[in-house]
Amino acid sequence: MEKIEMDQTRAPIYEALERFREMRVVPFDVPGHKHGKGNPELTAFLGEKCVGVDVNSMKPLDNLCHPVSVIRDAELLAADAFGAKHAFLMVGGTTSSVQSMVLSCCKQGDKIILPRNVHRSVINSLVLCGAIPVYVNPDVDRRLGISLGMSREHVRKAIAEHPDAVAVLVNNPTYYGICSDLRAIVKMAHDAGMLCLADEAHGTHFYFGDNMPVSAMKAGADMAAVSMHKSGGSLTQSSLLLIGENVNERHVRQIINLTQTTSGSYLLMSSLDISRRNLALRGKEVFRKVIEMAEYAREEINAVGGYYAYGRELINGDSIFDFDPTKLSVHTRDIGLAGIEVYDILRDEYDIQIEFGDIGNILAYLSIGDRMQELERLVSALAEIKRRYKKDPDGLLSQEYIDPEVVCSPQEAFYSQKKSIPINESSGFVCSEFVMCYPPGIPILAPGERITKDIIDYIQYAKAKGCSMTGSEDPDINNINVLV
Repeated sequence: MEKIEMDQTRAPIYEALERFREMRVVPFDVPGHKHGKGNPELTAFLGEKCVGVDVNSMKPLDNLCHPVSVIRDAELLAADAFGAKHAFLMVGGTTSSVQSMVLSCCKQGDKIILPRNVHRSVINSLVLCGAIPVYVNPDVDRRLGISLGMSREHVRKAIAEHPDAVAVLVNNPTYYGICSDLRAIVKMAHDAGMLCLADEAHGTHFYFGDNMPVSAMKAGADMAAVSMHKSGGSLTQSSLLLIGENVNERHVRQIINLTQTTSGSYLLMSSLDISRRNLALRGKEVFRKVIEMAEYAREEINAVGGYYAYGRELINGDSIFDFDPTKLSVHTRDIGLAGIEVYDILRDEYDIQIEFGDIGNILAYLSIGDRMQELERLVSALAEIKRRYKKDPDGLLSQEYIDPEVVCSPQEAFYSQKKSIPINESSGFVCSEFVMCYPPGIPILAPGERITKDIIDYIQYAKAKGCSMTGSEDPDINNINVLV
């Protein structure tokens, strides 16, 4: 097939859908709403233009499972824009990108080196394929109560102790904006004959902005899962999976097709196509403004007093090798409020929805759609919350990360015989399910880990403060599944 010219002004899927719309085709295929005519309430809600291009794969529109025309062209343009050997359009969220990334290089019994503060999608992948995690426990900032990046020495030690591991996985960045020394970790992995994978769910802008931490592809990583719907502006659930020169594109496509739908959404795919074009043409200017807004907000919030909006001053050259300047992460514990309490007050009393609050911090997610006047409203609300609700911080829990004791693999624990017991009586047992606050979706407990009193206390505290707890069979997390 002839390679298309890399013209980043093009959006092949969008263009094909516009041609399709003009053809006025009579549909005797799925979806059953037939361009919206069969579901007037849905059409009224989403609009005729939207439901009119909610279509199924057909020859003029290509097929996501085996792309040969417009989807293939869109993938090549995305690869060019992100500096990758190839890019796959993903419609199952970055969860599907992460899982495909891990499943492409790990099989049952393989070891993979990774930080424990990964998203649950990574550990879900280990449940599916039976790989064995070798955790590099991240350093912790005791004041902020947040887990940091992977230190070079910890990675070096893990590789030396597990030379048979097949890959190293890195968060780039963490939810809070912390970046590890990705170039050094890539080199260590490659020198040991291992692949390096990057979870870049929160790093789309690294590929387009100036004065940003290094992106995975530029650092030489072999695969990267990029959440375009976060800072990239595409529709929710749309994502990209990028690969480098050392990875077989055809093998990865087969892995993706094990779990990805055969009815790829053209709404999601076209949003990836259009958003890639937008970032390629305007990304540098857009993200320069985002950084300026974030820096302004940090200064204003810190001037309020009591809060700490942290940034690049945290950089230590190792476990905080770099910091994402677009992240507006704010420590709230010093005003006597857990982050989740500030989160709830902002939403319930000020109609401001931030990304998440945990027991000590909040994150306001800034990206291409934010405006300065909205940031000023957030800063004013935080100042007022401090004035109205500030109290003594004594007694507030600060620890965000508890080192796990891994007893068996996530797959073995997940599929083993189990029983449900009261969580207050579970200390010493081995957990067989997940427990986490969502967002951010980093497990407090994962299958195969020993339950301790500290973990139980943390879960009860997070529940009491109002964190949204997910992952377990018992929605109230009064009981927990453990190995028999």
